[in-house]
Amino acid sequence: MKLLRPLFFAGVGGRLGSGRQWLSWIGLDDLTDIYYRALYDARLSGPVNAVSPVPVRNSDYTKALAHLLRRPAALPVPSLAPRILLGQQGARELGEADQRVLPARLQELGHRFRHPTVQQALAHQLGHDAD
Repeated sequence: MKLLRPLFFAGVGGRLGSGRQWLSWIGLDDLTDIYYRALYDARLSGPVNAVSPVPVRNSDYTKALAHLLRRPAALPVPSLAPRILLGQQGARELGEADQRVLPARLQELGHRFRHPTVQQALAHQLGHDAD
């Protein structure tokens, strides 16, 4: 968010590449809840996917953020931009990743997410009511 917000306010925020790549994301409150659960719920052990139950495509994340910031996001971000901001490896891991990960173990245990959709999580993070 720290890197994206200024880009959107400058009018140059947009999807990365085709925007079709999957993004598994998590809100900070939900991540904190998962850490807490990992510490105190004996049923939760081993690897856990700390991600929202609703992954989105990069284009959908971009649309949600642009809507909440009330800024346009019509043009794609040039492929060079993430490499400049994040470095080669950061761009590959964050900007170009295509991962559709689900929190299967958490769902098996009935974990409830505070902000399961990207719209809800971004609205909360930005201090808005979700539309």
